[in-house]
Amino acid sequence: MAVKLSEVARHAGVSLATASRVLNGSSRTPAAGISEKVKAAAAELGYVANAQAQALARQSTGLVGLVVHDIADPYFSTIAHGVQQAALAARHQVLLAGTDLESDDDAPGDAELAAVNAFISYRTDAIILAASRLLEEDPRLSKALAQYIANGGRVVTIGATEIPKAQVLGVDNHDGAASLVGALLERGRRRFAILAGPHDRNTARVRVAGFNKGLAEAGLEPLAVVHGAFTSQGGYDATLELLDADAGKLIGVGQPGVAGDSGPVCILAANDVMALGAMAALRSRGLNIPDDVEVAGFDDIPTLRDHFPGLTTYRLPLEEMGKLAAEMALSPAGQASPNVSGRVVLRESAGAQ
Repeated sequence: MAVKLSEVARHAGVSLATASRVLNGSSRTPAAGISEKVKAAAAELGYVANAQAQALARQSTGLVGLVVHDIADPYFSTIAHGVQQAALAARHQVLLAGTDLESDDDAPGDAELAAVNAFISYRTDAIILAASRLLEEDPRLSKALAQYIANGGRVVTIGATEIPKAQVLGVDNHDGAASLVGALLERGRRRFAILAGPHDRNTARVRVAGFNKGLAEAGLEPLAVVHGAFTSQGGYDATLELLDADAGKLIGVGQPGVAGDSGPVCILAANDVMALGAMAALRSRGLNIPDDVEVAGFDDIPTLRDHFPGLTTYRLPLEEMGKLAAEMALSPAGQASPNVSGRVVLRESAGAQ
């Protein structure tokens, strides 16, 4: 049976109100000697503080809700690690929810809405949305979060959003993608195909726009643009579609060793996990990377060190992004919305030696 606070108070020889102030985190704390006496009594009896009582005393639950798409994706797990570090420094715990396990009966957005509603019901002090935002936010989600913010909660999104009054951690997806193309152009690359990710996600859309800007500045257009899921399987399937299409034959992929007059085509993937799926698809067709086809990604997820050839990519400070998002969410006065940028990393998959 759970030990009651009144038992701790009797054991310590103090009033119930004093025991509550010590163990539930009230700003009105007794003298140090009394506090130590109450804590010792609680430890001896095995008392566990009531979270609801603590929240009332502190006017804070000490909880942060974090919504990701797929916790198995290194992009999200690295961001989550950063969120957790900053949250612990602020004496908060992180509640985590993924949105990739929707059932067949779920409508789009149901999983994220359910996660947000659960966080609101737990009275989390803040909610961080790490998953790429939709071109048009679910009105149900916007309404729920607008009310949450009006009631004193704080919301931070990683990337632009239409959620009213949410704080935004900006990410240099557009210019980063353009700079990646620029670095490849400087190495003499002239032929590109794009694995564009999902149509309805802002991150994919903005990165593809950046790829196209970099190409347009050199007077070029992509030889093909193929959409797919923001996953390794999505990259695999989109690459097979590219190889099997007429456009794939036109750009000289589909026949081992055939590179064309302007060197091998370079596949630009909207994120690293798609790029890794693309590399697997190319190998399944007997194609060599980078001799037959080159590949570049975006994010520089930590697990890239386990893959060969090394993937050329645009490196984002993913863990730092998580820390910044949590600091924005937990800053009492509200923190100015920063913009995160990265840098191009050239590796063997796009011809770097």
